[in-house]
Amino acid sequence: MTGKIALLTAAALMVSVQAEAQRADPRPAYHFAPKRNWMNDPNGLVYFEGEYHLFYQYNPHGDRWGHMSWGHAVSRDLVTWQELPVAIPETADVMAFSGSAVIDWKNSSGFGQGGKPPMIAIYTGHNPKAKLQSQYLAYSNDRGRTWTVHGEVLSVGSPEFRDPKVFWHEPTKSWVMIAVMALENRAVIFTSSNLKQWTFASSFGPAGGRGRNWECPDLNLLPVEGGKPGEQRWVLSINLGDQAVGGGSGGQYFVGDFDGRRFTPVEGWGGEPVWTDYGADFYAAVAWNDLPKDDPRRIWIGWANDWRYAEAIPTYPARGIMTVARSISLRKTAQGYRLTQRPVRELESLRSGEHISRQLPLGKEPVSLPIEGGAVDLKADLSWEQSEQVAITLTDGEGYQMVIGVNPAVNEVFVDRSRSGPHFHDGFANRHVARVDLSRGKVSLRLLVDESIVELFINDGEQTITDRFFRGSGGLRWSASARDGPAMLNVTAWPIKPEVQR
Repeated sequence: MTGKIALLTAAALMVSVQAEAQRADPRPAYHFAPKRNWMNDPNGLVYFEGEYHLFYQYNPHGDRWGHMSWGHAVSRDLVTWQELPVAIPETADVMAFSGSAVIDWKNSSGFGQGGKPPMIAIYTGHNPKAKLQSQYLAYSNDRGRTWTVHGEVLSVGSPEFRDPKVFWHEPTKSWVMIAVMALENRAVIFTSSNLKQWTFASSFGPAGGRGRNWECPDLNLLPVEGGKPGEQRWVLSINLGDQAVGGGSGGQYFVGDFDGRRFTPVEGWGGEPVWTDYGADFYAAVAWNDLPKDDPRRIWIGWANDWRYAEAIPTYPARGIMTVARSISLRKTAQGYRLTQRPVRELESLRSGEHISRQLPLGKEPVSLPIEGGAVDLKADLSWEQSEQVAITLTDGEGYQMVIGVNPAVNEVFVDRSRSGPHFHDGFANRHVARVDLSRGKVSLRLLVDESIVELFINDGEQTITDRFFRGSGGLRWSASARDGPAMLNVTAWPIKPEVQR
């Protein structure tokens, strides 16, 4: 969680009024956003008694960063969310920064009641007066609806020690915490038997991408697609507040082994960074703890924003949305292990009964696609022989365009939002690229568009590009074209039902 000084109330109000007048961001149909105010990092992702809990960094008092508390939403299907009251508010001295939650099934903490396990939150308490960040514990005995703050459980005397991810490690029968020494670009691992007393185990880094700070780590054991039967590897994900792909915020990951105390990357990993996502708006992704035993997936979600312009995006009354939940695994490729991300299958339940399916020859003149609206789930198989570029273009009523396409000659898939809407920040307009082997003359894309966000999944999720866009007025028109040679587009698209939040 990046620390920033909250803007003065009068200035924030003035900007809010301006944003309200713009109304540049229609309410998303199937991405979670609070009804109003500021939101950033997902926190405390945990499943319990039929509910997926999504806690998040939240300002109850305004639409800029400040007064950081834990907001709260729940879902029974990962796609329809109910926003609940603030779970863990700031106090007079301590803001509730990012962290995680677990179910203490054996009541090792002693906070359970009536034979039922407590829900435990471990989060960073940020005390700006004392210039100290330390890890706090809170617990709930009513499915996360109300919380009791136990207090500080771990301090190393640092102003930049934050973002604990906690989970149970069955082989060593211990709780594991991974946090960051942010300015040192270093992850630190602690262990505990009761969630209250913690012992230092090891550290990792600096390695890979380095910036002003490391943030929001996670450590997940993932299956390997295309590997040996039953092969699994641990994936350590780390987020950078700046200097990530494209120069802004973003995530990287390392693949290796974990013995309950130390993470060891596989040989050759740790030099050049391998990015989690190649867009500008996928940050602080963390995975759910305690998923049902009959669900083998690892599932995470990210904040769809970038710290360069996060406080300037032209939205009102809420500022900030989450991505869709994504199922993650590893795939064995010619380049080594690569993270694979796919939208959770539950998302398909939001598709309306009507859909279009077309095979369309493409040339220089744009071909209109029979797709309506700004909330669409689209699958596209593109093929070509000598085309220089094949593109799908979203055009609004003022002529602003968002372009998703491929450039076969240079092996790139891209999202170009440089002319996607009215200017609001110098760091926003850009073009984001994922390097993809296009030598076979084809590529498979899945495109999730939801009013002001596009999530692009390439070749069954082997790479992703996540970008916000803030268009002008009018609805979106969809078209496709090919330049310097014909191409073929096989497209299937479903409108998404609105009103998936309460």
